[in-house]
Amino acid sequence: METAAYKMKVTDAFNEAASTYDRMGVEFFTPMGRRLVERVGPRPGDRVLDIGCGRGATLLPAARLIGPTGHALGIDIAPAMVEEARREADRQGVGNVELRVMDGEHPDLPARSFDLALGSYSVIFLPDARAALARHAALLTDGGRIGFTSPVFTRDTFPFLPPMFTELIPLSLLGHLPESWHPERLHRQLHSWLEHPADLEAALVQAGFTDVEIADEPVPMTAVSGDAWVDWSHTQGMRLLWQHLPEAEAAALRTRLVTALDALRDGDGPVSIAVPVRYVTARVAR
Repeated sequence: METAAYKMKVTDAFNEAASTYDRMGVEFFTPMGRRLVERVGPRPGDRVLDIGCGRGATLLPAARLIGPTGHALGIDIAPAMVEEARREADRQGVGNVELRVMDGEHPDLPARSFDLALGSYSVIFLPDARAALARHAALLTDGGRIGFTSPVFTRDTFPFLPPMFTELIPLSLLGHLPESWHPERLHRQLHSWLEHPADLEAALVQAGFTDVEIADEPVPMTAVSGDAWVDWSHTQGMRLLWQHLPEAEAAALRTRLVTALDALRDGDGPVSIAVPVRYVTARVAR
């Protein structure tokens, strides 16, 4: 799939999902975003850029920490997501936030204008993330920092799902996906450099960073039920899979997933899945 077509697909998917993104009785992006902010530690007065800000799971906690003397800019390629983030900032009374529609792979922003760049489950999904990281480094002041999250990729798992789902999604369903979206090809083209920490560190050094720190931590993904999780999966990255499945296959997959997820519940309690997340921080090498 060509880069422009890929970006249009992603933009359309998240425009459609914006009003329900990271809602619907499931928590994952919000606790992950908070933890990224904790690990990076924005300081009062910092100028922060959040790349692929979504509804503000990382942007808003960072904005609170930098205080009224700081400024946080959130950018996202999906206009509807930017509007949702703006509403959420207003709802929470966070006033030092600016939102813009912008391609995070080619941000049209002045050089050396930020102290901190963030990207939770966003930067690493850019079509050429390694080249984009060099552009992000150019946006940082001397000594500026970057922090982002990534799935813990392996070549035999779907790139936007916790590992347990690889066993629940029949490989036959891959025939309904465009070839460029097959997990093995995506891993080879986009994510192979993220699998091993040494390769990831080398990519960051090549992009102009130093003092790279990589830590894997589980983030609890909780859902009130299996049905709630499947409904929520239509609002995030897995939406791109659902869109390509014929009605019968989609219904069968839904039943399979709901049954497996509800089996994890303790009575009427929630579904809870420990999702491995990779936290990466670095400092620009100047």
